[in-house]
Amino acid sequence: MPEQARIIDGKAAAAELRAGIGREVAAIKAARGLVPGLHVVLVGDDPASRVYVASKEKLAAETGMNSVAHRLPEQTTEAELLAKVEALNADDAVDGILVQLPLPKHIDTGRIIDAIDPAKDVDGLHPINAGRLAGGKEGLVPCTPLGCMLLLRRALPSLSGLEAVVVGRSELVGRPVAQLLLQADCTVTLAHSRTRDLPAVLRRADIVVAAVGRPRMIKGDWLKPGATVIDVGINRMPDGKLAGDVDFAEAVTVAGAITPVPGGVGPMTIACLLRNTLTAFHARRG
Repeated sequence: MPEQARIIDGKAAAAELRAGIGREVAAIKAARGLVPGLHVVLVGDDPASRVYVASKEKLAAETGMNSVAHRLPEQTTEAELLAKVEALNADDAVDGILVQLPLPKHIDTGRIIDAIDPAKDVDGLHPINAGRLAGGKEGLVPCTPLGCMLLLRRALPSLSGLEAVVVGRSELVGRPVAQLLLQADCTVTLAHSRTRDLPAVLRRADIVVAAVGRPRMIKGDWLKPGATVIDVGINRMPDGKLAGDVDFAEAVTVAGAITPVPGGVGPMTIACLLRNTLTAFHARRG
């Protein structure tokens, strides 16, 4: 029987992170009478988005933050949504703004993200925050890539000098996580659907971050024995179960450590949203 990889427990890591945030929020409230404010805007009635927003509200409230959800109807116009964002930008009690994606098709997502005050952009998607990340400067970092890095630091004693392959080049995950790995002194390859001989590229990798959106695409024999695998994929299968972008059953007998789906990167994303809100609070209020 092959040895099994160590499972990187995202639920436990997220719970620890949230507990630390809760202690810090309590200390701020006791010392200064203030609490960080996170405002989430949801347009329409997408079922998955509704679940995400409810979860964000609940977990933010558990840390002691002031958590507010603004639920707007599907027919909300782009101008009305821009006005809502501008009002939140101007409200000093608001430290973090998140507009839940995807937005209805009649609204230009790029225009909405560009309208958010970069200092309150807790999703880390504003071009100014993306530019700061690319330049290696301080800024708000997208939540899922930040969660990936925190899990990697739990799993490995040091990232310096390791070879990392990121599969997927999206602006939400692939590109920012590649930048963060570079900042951690990894040698980084950003692979994608057109990469030639992807299995050969992956077999060199000490670290694999899979964020390609194709269920079980990355097979166990594509991995270097002992590699650390972070699986960002969340794919709903015909039987209703969730699967990652990595074939977990195969990979768990080859990798040294691996995140499960569910229970890996997912819980860290909301925890990192709360961390970003706290970071924005400190940056705005000194």
